[in-house]
Amino acid sequence: MAAYWLSRCIIHDPVEYKKYTDRVPEILQKHGGKVLARGGRYQVNEGPDTFNRYVVIEFPTLEAGVNCFHSPEYAEAAAFRRNGGGVVENVVVEGGEATH
Repeated sequence: MAAYWLSRCIIHDPVEYKKYTDRVPEILQKHGGKVLARGGRYQVNEGPDTFNRYVVIEFPTLEAGVNCFHSPEYAEAAAFRRNGGGVVENVVVEGGEATH
């Protein structure tokens, strides 16, 4: 079952953050990820307007998305973001109707 990597992001240092985002597409592809939305226009309809960038990536399975996030390649890329480039809230969720 397909799963979706959802990220809400705050960019503090665009130069450092770009070092992260430049590396991510190749890493996602290795794990079967397909970018559905990455940045771009958005509208917050409800809740706090805390984040300024949103990302949606489709993976073939929940495990593929989680494995990508925990991969050494992603950790290396994310170090740029984690060292002052920005903050990301990330979740991977299975698609389809909730069963419980």
